[in-house]
Amino acid sequence: MKAIKGNVSGEKVAGERILRTPAELAEAGFVAPARLAALQQVAARYAVAVTPALAALIEAGDADDPMARQFVPDARELDARPEENVDPIGDDRFSPVEGVVHRYPDRVLLKLINACAVYCRFCFRRERVGPGKGALSAHALRAALDYIGSTPQIWEVILTGGDPLLLSARRLAAVLNALCDIPHVKVLRVHTRLPVAAPDRVTAMLVRALGAPIRKGKASFVVLHANHPRELAPAVRAACARVINAGIPMLSQTVLLRGVNDDVETLSALMRALVECRIKPYYLHHADLAPGTAHFRTTIAEGQALMRTLHGRVSGLCQPSYVLDIPGGYGKSPIGPSYLSADASAVEDFNGRMHAYPPRHAPACGQR
Repeated sequence: MKAIKGNVSGEKVAGERILRTPAELAEAGFVAPARLAALQQVAARYAVAVTPALAALIEAGDADDPMARQFVPDARELDARPEENVDPIGDDRFSPVEGVVHRYPDRVLLKLINACAVYCRFCFRRERVGPGKGALSAHALRAALDYIGSTPQIWEVILTGGDPLLLSARRLAAVLNALCDIPHVKVLRVHTRLPVAAPDRVTAMLVRALGAPIRKGKASFVVLHANHPRELAPAVRAACARVINAGIPMLSQTVLLRGVNDDVETLSALMRALVECRIKPYYLHHADLAPGTAHFRTTIAEGQALMRTLHGRVSGLCQPSYVLDIPGGYGKSPIGPSYLSADASAVEDFNGRMHAYPPRHAPACGQR
C-alpha cells in the first residue's frame, strides 16, 4: 500500500483562494484590524482555513455570526483551562498502532490524514491537525491494515482524520478496497466536513470511490459534520444528493456550540434540513474539553433541556442522540434527558405531563 498522498492542502477550491491567515480574514472583512495581533498568536498555534464556500456564508463585521464563530479565530482560544486536554477523548491511550484507535470491541477509527478543508475553532483534535501535520506513511498504513486484518472482532472501520475526503479519489478507493478485502470487516464509515466546506470537490470520481464497499458486498456510510442550517446551502445539498443517489446512506453529527446552535429554533431548523436532504441525524455531541474552547461549551443541563424541547417539537426522524465522549478514553455515553420517574412508575409525555405506567385503569385488551 502506497503512502497517503494527493491534494491534502488545497490552496484553492473551485478556483478561489482559501483564507489561511488573520490578515487575509481581515482583508475579507471578517476580522477587525485591531484584533490582528492577538489572532496572529492564535494562528501560530492552531491552523486556520476558511474555504470560499464557507466564506460566502459568513456575515462580515459580525463577530457573533454563528458561521464566523465556527471558523474565524478568536483570542479566547489561547485561554486554556485546567480541565482541558490536548487529547480530550483519550485517542492515544487506545492506539495500538499509528493511525488506529481501537476503543470499542467491534470497531476502530482509521486516521488517514491530519489535514482538513476547514479548521473548526472548537475541534477536539486541534493540536493534531493542520498544514504540515502529514498523513500516514506507506509503512504506517500497511501496519494499520495488518492490525485490522489480524483482529477478527473488528466489524466496522471508521475513516476519519483530519478529513479523509481530502484524499484523491484514487487513494481513497485504494484504502477502501484494501479494507473490503478483509473478510471480517463488514461496514465502512467515512466522517467528513468536505461537502459543507468544499462541495465542488464531491465529484463523480469521489462518489464512485465512496461506493467501493457496496460493489464488494460491504456496507458504506458517510457521516456529515454540520452545525448550523446555513451550512446546508444549495451546493452542499447537491453534493450530498450525489452521494445518496449513488446508494450510499448519509448520517450527520453535530456539536452543540454556544452562540451557534444552542437554541431550539436553530437546532430544529438544522435537524429538519438534514432530514429534508435525506441525511439522518445521528449524534449531537456535547463539546469536548479541548484547549481554548470553553467559550463554546454549554452545560449538560442546557443540552438536555434542548433535547427535551426537540422531543415535542420535531419528528422522530430529526432526533439525534445527545452524547458525551467521556474524558480519558472511556467512550461515548448518551446523556439525554430521562422521561421516566425515579421509580419507573410513571413516564412523561412530550407536553410535560406524567402518566402512570402501567396505567392504573388499563384499557381492555385490544382497546387503544
